[in-house]
Amino acid sequence: ANAASGMAVTDQCKLKFQELKAKRNYRFIVFKIENFEVVVEKLGSPEETYEDFNAALPANECRYAVFDFDFTTDENCQKSKIFFIAWAPDTSKVREKMVYASSKDRFKRELDGIQVELQATDSSEMSFDIIKARAI
Repeated sequence: ANAASGMAVTDQCKLKFQELKAKRNYRFIVFKIENFEVVVEKLGSPEETYEDFNAALPANECRYAVFDFDFTTDENCQKSKIFFIAWAPDTSKVREKMVYASSKDRFKRELDGIQVELQATDSSEMSFDIIKARAI
């Protein structure tokens, strides 16, 4: 664990992320800080949509999430980018926001292969259009 944040990252987090990245077993992963460690809270199947992903994020609590975004470029190429989303709604507790903020960089470093990072405090800041614009 990192002395600065005191946060451990479970092996399951890294393992599931590798599966998302290499095997594309999941569309998204939602991570939660619990008892001073980051754990996997929810795995989204490849069939799930961006709407399902948004619905998996709690309205009043912080989370980290990874989303595998498939899109087609203007040249008609199929591509995908892995987004790291730091979800910190305005309605969440101040202490919780501080813990997530201070642990984010360390946690993100554990996940090798993140291509785009996004901070969001409400769902409008991570609308499908914003994700798409950041991906291209």
